[in-house]
Amino acid sequence: MNIKRFKKWYYIVPAVLVLAPIFITLFVFLTGGLVMLLWNWLLPPLFDWRQITLLQGFGLLVLCRILFGGFGGGGGGGKDFERKIPPEEKERFVQRIRDRVCRTPADGQESTNAE
Repeated sequence: MNIKRFKKWYYIVPAVLVLAPIFITLFVFLTGGLVMLLWNWLLPPLFDWRQITLLQGFGLLVLCRILFGGFGGGGGGGKDFERKIPPEEKERFVQRIRDRVCRTPADGQESTNAE
């Protein structure tokens, strides 16, 4: 059997059209069911909240994804995040932060904190 024959677009497109809804439905049932089971196991006994349904579980998962990110895909930061800072610039930055945060009153000056 020749495997190249099955890599043609007229085999792939119908397979995707049939399999994509099946995988999407399977994903909704598995992830929504997992969230539903965890919610119904923990929150009603602990906080006396009501139980949720399967679709509410999936909706909660989607809402958390929108609000907090997740599902992998790499983080933000882009190219600048991985940029190396020269040691001299880093030392100047650290010194400026130390000057701001660890500032002590100069000799002869009283603290301005009123007690």
